[in-house]
Amino acid sequence: MNKQILEVVEAVSNEKGVAEVIILEALESALASATRKTVGEDIDVRVAINRKTGEWDTFRRWKVFADDSRELEVPDRELRLEDALDIDKTAEVGGFVEEPMKLEGEKAARLGRIAAQTAKQVIVQKVREAERAQVVDEFKERVGSLMSGIVKRVDRNGVYIDLGGNAEGFVPRENMIPREVVRSQDRIKAYLREVRSEIRGPQLFFSRTAPEFLIELFKLEVPEVGQGLIQILGAARDAGVRAKIAVKSNDPRIDPVGACVGMRGSRVQAVSNEIAGERVDIIPWVDNVAQFVINAMQPAEVVSIVVDEDSHSMDIAVTEERLSMAIGRGGQNVRLASELTGWKLNVMSEKTAEEKSESESNALREMFKNSLDVDEDVAGVLVQEGFSTIEEIAYVPTGELLGIAEFDEDIVKELRNRARDVLLTQAIASEEQADDDQNLLAVEGMTSELAQVLAGRGVHTRDDLADLAVDDLDGVPGIDPEKAGALIMAARAHLFQNDEQAQA
Repeated sequence: MNKQILEVVEAVSNEKGVAEVIILEALESALASATRKTVGEDIDVRVAINRKTGEWDTFRRWKVFADDSRELEVPDRELRLEDALDIDKTAEVGGFVEEPMKLEGEKAARLGRIAAQTAKQVIVQKVREAERAQVVDEFKERVGSLMSGIVKRVDRNGVYIDLGGNAEGFVPRENMIPREVVRSQDRIKAYLREVRSEIRGPQLFFSRTAPEFLIELFKLEVPEVGQGLIQILGAARDAGVRAKIAVKSNDPRIDPVGACVGMRGSRVQAVSNEIAGERVDIIPWVDNVAQFVINAMQPAEVVSIVVDEDSHSMDIAVTEERLSMAIGRGGQNVRLASELTGWKLNVMSEKTAEEKSESESNALREMFKNSLDVDEDVAGVLVQEGFSTIEEIAYVPTGELLGIAEFDEDIVKELRNRARDVLLTQAIASEEQADDDQNLLAVEGMTSELAQVLAGRGVHTRDDLADLAVDDLDGVPGIDPEKAGALIMAARAHLFQNDEQAQA
């Protein structure tokens, strides 16, 4: 180690932006490791490099333990305080003592050769680490953007892309478009979805199957999107086969679909060519969710649509001859429409939709007849007017019920009173059930005598018991630790059942 090495370290530091101290500390660590291997003993070694001359000194060191310590396991690297004081009068427990060590003969020559190799390896390694850190710093702000590069190589894991400036991107096989042919030296575009700081291997991870990739391609091809005149509000893809994007115009003079299609389809065709011929349906976005879903089902024509807000789903009816088109091959069309709109879509024929509607209407009529004790005609009117729950009848504004031709003021008043009575009865039954569930006697293994004892200790409900630990029941007559554990687990049983139901 000499001044020449220091000059190399300084040059590398200036060129690659790696602090000199980092390189020198790495050299010291590597030389200490090389010394241990040369000596061939399990000793602790420290190497110190003179920052001015480049010369280096080697020290053997021991960790200091108290005289009565039982933790000593490696005698060659550890000393008791009384022995450490023989080496260094200032030795303290928990610190280190050390003494210079010199290698002679063949060992010294061997270490000299290793030192030269080690210096080169450490410098190369630190340069590589610095370059990888620079790549992460440069690209972490560009996550979510479209980038292009030259295909460097292709293997069974994916495609490696040369992005220039020592930066290399990686597209995993699962993020490549199926059956797409990619060769070395091809220029390729991809969506940067993640930057990871790794010691080895890829750091920049790209995708060509993400919906965001499709959106970025349209931004590239359609100037109106970049100008803010058109918004792309979402995309759904079956990569390499078919996709749907939702577009909205912020300028009433611009047709968003026509702008994205381009003259004679030039813009959408340019996007399709980039994604291996994937067919793209451009869907106009509207505020009305039902109409948006109808648009998303293109090219199928929707006959009727029923929206269920509670389950966030829609029943879509199409003609029998258009049913297969609406569903698509393997359910593709309805699946993409569902992903694009965020609604669960149930596609069916007109006949099936009518049968389902009739069945639901019959069930509602029966529910109203039984719950409100009304006849078929009154129940039928309620269903026809769109009522589907007892709550709606109980709390809907009176004027809305009076607006029904078949109802007068007396009928409306009676219906509302009956509906509220039903809800009150249901609420009372629910509270009683909750009380029963919280009753200590509902816990398996509980007796009335034990419940009284526990109540005296402030444990009144099943949840109170479930919150306890076994130790909390220490000293309760008739309860040993085993029984205490069994009672507590029995009190918690309903919590596990609720978790399982929620997961289901």
